[in-house]
Amino acid sequence: MKIIELILDEEEMDTGVEAISIVESPAIESDFVALKNQEIKLAEVDKEKKILMGPLLIPNKPIYRNGSEGDYYIYFSKETIEKASQMFLQNGNQSNSTLEHAKALNGLTLVESWLVEDKAKDKSAVYGLDVPVGTWMGSVKVNNDKVWNEFVKTKKVKGFSIEGYFADKMEAPKEAIEEQMAEQLLNQIKTIITQ
Repeated sequence: MKIIELILDEEEMDTGVEAISIVESPAIESDFVALKNQEIKLAEVDKEKKILMGPLLIPNKPIYRNGSEGDYYIYFSKETIEKASQMFLQNGNQSNSTLEHAKALNGLTLVESWLVEDKAKDKSAVYGLDVPVGTWMGSVKVNNDKVWNEFVKTKKVKGFSIEGYFADKMEAPKEAIEEQMAEQLLNQIKTIITQ
């Protein structure tokens, strides 16, 4: 099966991440954490924060695709993820969001964006997310009660998925991706055993 690295073509103006979609089944197989019911210290009444936090892109994570070319995997390098995270903000796309890559949403804004530099000390670890160094993390503020009540609270959406345009770089060595997939499977088994 083909394994293709996606990159940013810096000479093309229309490349990069254009929107963040909230989805039921994230391609990167990682759910977000809904930050809610947290006490707001200076407010008279406790209110929900309505913030979703989770990975936007995970480096070297094989993502299965099925298209007109058949079955294949794509992945993003740490370098491409870093560039994509910067371009997303530089292009002012913080409020571009969709539901299941189909319906444009209002009232969702990326309010935090960072790259994981230390797994143990990263904010993501505080919330129980185990992501590799180089992961693009984000927190999205949901100022849309309908989306929050109908999709987030009911767990109809469980994670983020990015929308954008990237160029194909090359087919990756199959062994490198197989090693990454084996490591992910081992981590999943460890998680099940420790629960």
